[in-house]
Amino acid sequence: MANLFTRLKNTIMADLHEAIDHKEQKNPIALLNHYLRQCELETEKVRKLLERQYRLKDEFNHEYQHAAEMASKRRSQAEVASQAGEIELYQYAANEQQHFEERASRINDLMTQANVQLSDLEQKYELMKHKLKDMNIRRLELMGRENVTRAQHKMNQVLDNQAYTNSSYSRFQEIETYLDRLEQNVNRSYYQNTIDERIAQLEKQNQTLKQDKEETSSIS
Repeated sequence: MANLFTRLKNTIMADLHEAIDHKEQKNPIALLNHYLRQCELETEKVRKLLERQYRLKDEFNHEYQHAAEMASKRRSQAEVASQAGEIELYQYAANEQQHFEERASRINDLMTQANVQLSDLEQKYELMKHKLKDMNIRRLELMGRENVTRAQHKMNQVLDNQAYTNSSYSRFQEIETYLDRLEQNVNRSYYQNTIDERIAQLEKQNQTLKQDKEETSSIS
């Protein structure tokens, strides 16, 4: 049964790797974007761990301050009890002092260790951010090169395809011929309207001149 599951797992992983390789060959930019998203998620996880480490550091510091203050307080109380001859009270205060001092010492060691770990996380986080930024810049560079390559390929297809070029040229000629014909029709209509108006105006002028002559003749 274990061998069966192992073979099944290996088969699934092989198919997955094959699919990824196929995807990379088909669209490497899409695969790169996938990797970048994964890196961004991992970087975000580290950022959250850093925030948690900062909070732990603050908590350690708070606990250390409390333990140190209590140790100092019990030390003073032990001295007062000793001077007063209160043996049991002195013993209790002295034991408490030792307990808080040991706690403070242990917390101090933990704080030192936490600071070292925090510094290491900070350095790795900064390195991850730089790597991620470099990868994003690299992605933009590759996208630019891909766009230029595809654009050049499309232009070469148009420029090198004589049939397509001739078809496009013929189409432009058809459009120019249509525009010329349309312009001629517009001009012809304009001239016709203009002639009609001018003839009507001349006829009106002639009619006016004729009336003036008739009036002049009748006066004479």
